[in-house]
This record gives sequence, structure tokens and C-alpha cells, in this order.
Amino acid sequence: MTWSIIARDPATGQFGIAVATRFFAVGARVPFIAAGLGAIATQAFVNPYYGIDGVKLLREGLNAHDVLAALLATDDGRESRQIHIMDASGAIAAHTGRDCTAWCGHIAGGGFSVAGNMLAGADVLDETAKTYIANDSLPFPRRLLMSMRAGEAAGGDKRGKQSAALLIHGEEEWPALDLRADDHPDPLSELERLEQVSHEVWVHFRDSLPTRQNPSGNTDRDVIDTRIAAARTKAQ
Repeated sequence: MTWSIIARDPATGQFGIAVATRFFAVGARVPFIAAGLGAIATQAFVNPYYGIDGVKLLREGLNAHDVLAALLATDDGRESRQIHIMDASGAIAAHTGRDCTAWCGHIAGGGFSVAGNMLAGADVLDETAKTYIANDSLPFPRRLLMSMRAGEAAGGDKRGKQSAALLIHGEEEWPALDLRADDHPDPLSELERLEQVSHEVWVHFRDSLPTRQNPSGNTDRDVIDTRIAAARTKAQ
């Protein structure tokens, strides 16, 4: 009942996941990222522990294929699940259980992975992948959203649309961007609007937050306000 794309931005090293579905609050269920180590999307008859435990295994040093094997081995419901994983090396592992609802499948590409189930057809994943490949000049969040838009135009979730999410992590445990439309008539459009709004303050304030390298961050409000004002002037 969902399709998603996992990718790593070659320019920044960020991992990102974009997902859409005809179901409530998909952002709370599907996307999981271990900063700098990999990303997991768990869907179909969703098992949240694929994401929770999978992230732990990535942090322990397992690669995508070993993480997938470990998760499937402990779940008797695996034939109703779909999952895809990308690790820090770019390796991709995916599973679509035989009881997932058609159309269902997976595409692995260079630096990205697309998977979905209960879709209008194979074109949903094909168009998502092709559009991601063709738009490498776009900023990473917009590239992910544009690829999902193409999948939606090809039919998307065959039941319709309700929620969507965009999750992006850089080096920190907290996300660089975490956007959700939990119940919306046009959730991908709402994510596009929120991504634009993020450039008004958030993406400039974000650079002042504490990091592992700079545990105190920057609390000088004048510096932060000057940065935001400069960005607004440039955008005019």
C-alpha cells in the first residue's frame, strides 16, 4: 500500500527517504535512517521493528544484506512484508514477500532504491526511478520529491493518496529535514510546500544546532538572525 525511494546524495553524503501511500501517517511507520550508515524503508504489512532493529544492526557494522537476513529470520510474517535497505557502501538489499498485494516490486539503481506494493502498476516505480536519475542537478530534497511526483503521475498507490513523508539525515543523529503530511488530500504537494517553507528559517537555523563535533552549537542570536536576513535578501 506504499511506495518509497531511498537514496544517498553524492554531493553531501546525506541519506534520504521519500514515501507516499493511501494510509494514515506513513512518516511514523516507514522511514528509518542511521546517520552516515544507511537507511531502511519497511512497508506493506509494516513491521516497525524492521526499522528499529535494522538501524541498530547498521550501527553495529552489519551490511545491508546481513541486516535483511537477520530481520527476516526472526519474523514468521515476512511473506507479508516489504523492505529495502541501503548501507554506507551503497549496497542495496530488498525483500518483497510473496503475499504482498500486486502490483509490487523493487528497483535498485546507482545510489538509490525504489520499492512499492499495492501500486497501479510497474510504471510507478519505473517513473520514480527514471525521474530521480534525470534530475541530479536538483537539490536533494526536491529531487526526491520530484521522483515521487512522477510515480504518483504514473498511478501511485492504486487506492489513492492520504499521507507522505520526507526524511533526510546528514552526519547527526537528528534529521536535517523531517517533513510529514499525515492526512492530506494532496500529500506530496504539501511536502513540496513545506520544503519551500523550510528555507525561510529552518535550513539557516539548522547550522547553529549542537553537533557531535560542536556540542554547544551557536547560541548567538545576532549571528543567526543575520544569516536568516541575508538568505531572505538573496531570495528576493
